[in-house]
Amino acid sequence: MKTSPIRPAQIDFGTLPRAPQFGDVYHPRIGARAQAEHVFLGGSRLPQRWAGQARFAILETGFGLGNNFLATCAAWCADPDRCRQLVFVSIEAHPPSLDDLRRAHAGGPWPDLAQALIDQWPPAVPNLHSLSFEKGRVQLVLALGEVRTVLPVLRGEFDAFFLDGFSPSCNPAMWDVRVIKALARRAAPGATAATWSVARSLRDDLGSVGFEVRRQPGIGGKRSVLSASFAPRFVPKRALREEARPPPATAVVIGAGLAGAWVAWSLARRGVAVTVIDRHAEPAQETSGNAAGLFHGTLHADDGVHARLHRAAALLVQRVLRPWFAAGEVAGAADGLLRVEVAGLAAMQALIERHGVPPDYAQALSPEAASQRAGVRLTLPAWWFGGGGWVDPRGLVRRLLNEAGVRFVGARAVTRLLRQPPGWGAVDERGGVPASGEVVVLACAASSDTLADAHGLADWPIDNMRGQVSWWPTWHSGPALPIAGDGYAIRLRTADGSPAGLMCGASAQPGDPGGEVREADHTFNRQRLTRLTGLRPATSLRWQGRVGWRLQTADRLPIVGAAAARDAAEGRRSDQVRFVTRVPGLFVSTAFGGRGIALAALAGELLAAQICGTPWPLEADLADAIDPARWLVRSARRTAEAARKA
Repeated sequence: MKTSPIRPAQIDFGTLPRAPQFGDVYHPRIGARAQAEHVFLGGSRLPQRWAGQARFAILETGFGLGNNFLATCAAWCADPDRCRQLVFVSIEAHPPSLDDLRRAHAGGPWPDLAQALIDQWPPAVPNLHSLSFEKGRVQLVLALGEVRTVLPVLRGEFDAFFLDGFSPSCNPAMWDVRVIKALARRAAPGATAATWSVARSLRDDLGSVGFEVRRQPGIGGKRSVLSASFAPRFVPKRALREEARPPPATAVVIGAGLAGAWVAWSLARRGVAVTVIDRHAEPAQETSGNAAGLFHGTLHADDGVHARLHRAAALLVQRVLRPWFAAGEVAGAADGLLRVEVAGLAAMQALIERHGVPPDYAQALSPEAASQRAGVRLTLPAWWFGGGGWVDPRGLVRRLLNEAGVRFVGARAVTRLLRQPPGWGAVDERGGVPASGEVVVLACAASSDTLADAHGLADWPIDNMRGQVSWWPTWHSGPALPIAGDGYAIRLRTADGSPAGLMCGASAQPGDPGGEVREADHTFNRQRLTRLTGLRPATSLRWQGRVGWRLQTADRLPIVGAAAARDAAEGRRSDQVRFVTRVPGLFVSTAFGGRGIALAALAGELLAAQICGTPWPLEADLADAIDPARWLVRSARRTAEAARKA
């Protein structure tokens, strides 16, 4: 997916909120609530249609000021027969600024829900932004970008469509027949569409792709509005991993580090009973047991897969962690991070202008400005990521596993998986089965490929990277916020805000199995700390260290998704990820390299959506880029290309 800068809406708050760019208003004189409830909820027969359902998914083609979402969420909250999970995906090319969003909902009909939306409002950058409401049972996936660009990268089936762009005469691109066809490709059986517009071209286009269109009584002086039901003669088969299906009742996650804990948390919030099993007696005993870890976005010249993936992950994790930090549930902070840059300030500013990067996502700071924020002297310019920060991974894992519906089983090393249709059993070294479930997720780092290979295709080029961190528990001076670059420095605090020392790192030794703490690595880390921050810890200070291993793939991307079946490479089409045959109920989440804090969070949300059959919180091309079958696909394409040239 090629991205373009997101330009926030220019809103004229006169008698009615108006978009001068499109020459149209955001809602009619009868008010946003009346329009949302009559046209969109009424036209979609809600809340009746979601009653008793495991999940219900809505796709909206114009978020605007968020009134339709807020009305839908309010209806869900008030309905005792509501569905278990509501997913609302909304596309918006020109989102309101945070100040305009506040103004639009000041004194509005849904004050608490509007405030929850304001509190999570993302920077105006291209991505799918997952916002959580009602303890995770309502999800808003805000897709920022042009509708014709975003629709092809959405995955999942939708039960209802809210067609709410500005009128076809003012904004024809949003009502193009190609847009209507793309919606039909995402329609679940019996899906509905509702809209204020009754334009003849729209009625014809909806009818041409399988919708039965009806005029309904209008409101506020408008004679009629439209509703439609999807009843095509032919429904194309979805790829297995995209199908809407009932969520499993039970799941097993193998591995109680960050990867496993994020998956377990995401599944439990969707109503799945999860058992997490680990070979250690307590969670977070391996690399996830470090005293601190960083999270932040990144910027690249082409805004390609790596930049978009890390950005989506960083923005997601900071939204989840901020309330936990504020409540003292986990030690850490999301108050900003500096990443030192050698490219130079002019090049950094040019990159910001090229991609239209908003200041609430990233800023380019001179060495002087960066030093002022850091509280130490920096000699190079730095990126300022205002939502970046650090977290205690051990405390984070404990918080994630403390979610209702998650059970931890420790001191049981899983040696193999047993197919127990319709699910799986995890067999330990004693031959027992301490956990079983309808699905199993391998989140056990280097052991994941061994367990997967017995049932599927695990041709993953991965390496283990030894790393040692160093910290001084009694040294409480240092940078005011985390600094990264050639190494990193983090001033540690406990969950209640008490000083807890200074941490730096980390060394990197590929293929090194040694688990002992080394004086040479302490010296290496100390020297990098001095180069990065100018700090020179006294040699008399007692330092501590810890060794861990970072699993990393050759393409520096994680492995997340459904495991490929072993026969996927045997005579079947496999030149695209969506065609690859999968092992039913077997999923993987591993190989996060040095970015596990944020990437594991995004992986957990993606896997939960794939497992539970809800729309994905990640663009299809990004999901394909981290799919376990991507090396099979690359090999198939090379073979096909060689055959064409022969």
